[in-house]
Amino acid sequence: MEKIVNELEDLKNSQQAIITKLTKIEVDNIDLGDKRLEKDLPDMHQRVAENLDTITAILEDFAVQTAQYSNKNNITALKEQEAIAK
Repeated sequence: MEKIVNELEDLKNSQQAIITKLTKIEVDNIDLGDKRLEKDLPDMHQRVAENLDTITAILEDFAVQTAQYSNKNNITALKEQEAIAK
Protein backbone atom coordinates (compact mmCIF):
# COMPACT_ATOMS: atom_id res chain seq x y z
CA MET A 1 0.00 0.00 0.00
CA GLU A 2 2.88 2.37 0.81
CA LYS A 3 4.33 1.77 -2.65
CA ILE A 4 1.05 2.81 -4.27
CA VAL A 5 0.81 5.88 -2.03
CA ASN A 6 4.34 6.89 -3.03
CA GLU A 7 3.50 6.47 -6.71
CA LEU A 8 0.27 8.44 -6.29
CA GLU A 9 2.17 11.23 -4.51
CA ASP A 10 4.62 11.29 -7.41
CA LEU A 11 1.74 11.38 -9.88
CA LYS A 12 0.12 14.19 -7.91
CA ASN A 13 3.36 16.20 -8.01
CA SER A 14 3.62 15.58 -11.75
CA GLN A 15 0.06 16.79 -12.32
CA GLN A 16 0.78 19.92 -10.27
CA ALA A 17 3.87 20.55 -12.41
CA ILE A 18 1.79 20.15 -15.57
CA ILE A 19 -0.75 22.68 -14.28
CA THR A 20 2.09 25.10 -13.58
CA LYS A 21 3.48 24.63 -17.10
CA LEU A 22 0.05 25.03 -18.70
CA THR A 23 -0.50 28.24 -16.73
CA LYS A 24 2.86 29.58 -17.89
CA ILE A 25 2.01 28.77 -21.50
CA GLU A 26 -1.38 30.48 -21.10
CA VAL A 27 0.32 33.60 -19.72
CA ASP A 28 2.98 33.58 -22.45
CA ASN A 29 0.27 33.22 -25.07
CA ILE A 30 -1.35 36.46 -23.94
CA ASP A 31 1.38 38.27 -25.90
CA LEU A 32 1.47 35.73 -28.73
CA GLY A 33 -2.28 35.40 -29.23
CA ASP A 34 -2.19 31.95 -30.84
CA LYS A 35 -5.79 30.92 -31.46
CA ARG A 36 -5.12 27.17 -31.17
CA LEU A 37 -3.54 27.63 -27.75
CA GLU A 38 -6.39 29.92 -26.67
CA LYS A 39 -8.84 27.22 -27.72
CA ASP A 40 -7.16 24.11 -26.33
CA LEU A 41 -5.23 25.17 -23.23
CA PRO A 42 -8.25 25.84 -20.98
CA ASP A 43 -9.64 22.35 -21.72
CA MET A 44 -6.23 20.77 -21.09
CA HIS A 45 -5.92 22.71 -17.86
CA GLN A 46 -9.37 21.54 -16.75
CA ARG A 47 -8.68 17.87 -17.49
CA VAL A 48 -5.38 17.92 -15.60
CA ALA A 49 -7.07 19.69 -12.67
CA GLU A 50 -9.76 16.99 -12.63
CA ASN A 51 -7.05 14.30 -12.63
CA LEU A 52 -5.38 16.05 -9.71
CA ASP A 53 -8.69 16.12 -7.80
CA THR A 54 -9.15 12.40 -8.44
CA ILE A 55 -5.62 11.58 -7.29
CA THR A 56 -6.15 13.65 -4.13
CA ALA A 57 -9.40 11.81 -3.39
CA ILE A 58 -7.71 8.43 -3.87
CA LEU A 59 -4.88 9.46 -1.52
CA GLU A 60 -7.44 10.51 1.09
CA ASP A 61 -9.19 7.14 0.78
CA PHE A 62 -5.87 5.34 1.13
CA ALA A 63 -5.08 7.35 4.26
CA VAL A 64 -8.37 6.25 5.82
CA GLN A 65 -7.80 2.62 4.81
CA THR A 66 -4.26 2.69 6.18
CA ALA A 67 -5.40 4.13 9.51
CA GLN A 68 -8.19 1.57 9.80
CA TYR A 69 -5.83 -1.29 9.01
CA SER A 70 -3.25 0.02 11.45
CA ASN A 71 -5.80 0.37 14.22
CA LYS A 72 -7.35 -3.03 13.53
CA ASN A 73 -4.00 -4.81 13.50
CA ASN A 74 -2.27 -2.71 16.17
CA ILE A 75 0.58 -1.87 13.78
CA THR A 76 2.03 0.80 16.09
CA ALA A 77 2.57 -1.74 18.89
CA LEU A 78 4.11 -4.19 16.43
CA LYS A 79 6.55 -1.55 15.18
CA GLU A 80 7.47 -0.67 18.78
CA GLN A 81 8.11 -4.32 19.58
CA GLU A 82 10.23 -4.65 16.46
CA ALA A 83 12.29 -1.59 17.44
CA ILE A 84 12.85 -2.99 20.94
CA ALA A 85 13.93 -6.34 19.53
CA LYS A 86 16.65 -4.71 17.42
